[in-house]
Amino acid sequence: MIRDLVTADALPVLAASMRFAARRQPLIAHNIANASTPEFRPIDVSPRAFQAELARAVDARRETFGGVRGELEMRSTRDFAVSSDGRLSLRPSPVGEGLLFHDQNDRDLERLMQDQVENASAFRLAATLFRSQMDLLNSAISERV
Repeated sequence: MIRDLVTADALPVLAASMRFAARRQPLIAHNIANASTPEFRPIDVSPRAFQAELARAVDARRETFGGVRGELEMRSTRDFAVSSDGRLSLRPSPVGEGLLFHDQNDRDLERLMQDQVENASAFRLAATLFRSQMDLLNSAISERV
């Protein structure tokens, strides 16, 4: 019964979203910290690729389990790997616009800051929704409706 509760509704999707954003944050921080390092090339993973795989996994769950319950089976992609126990590890690759500065650095500080804000916002939103879902479960379990 407990397994059905934690794999119900949006909880697995929100948890996966938080894991991705949490793993991506150090990459973005590394890029920002090295923005003025000569010959530095930023690395990152594609949030769109993650979102596309998450959408595919949600659709597969809907087909298999009828939608609201069941495991969320995500597959590994070029940007991230998913282990059998659901752990997520990122596979970053170099990114950039190809415009090199005089010190051979490929930096775009505005883009890096935008990535940081978008990633933090995605994590915050998923965490808020996750907490809301957990509060509803706690209320239902304690019979306080």
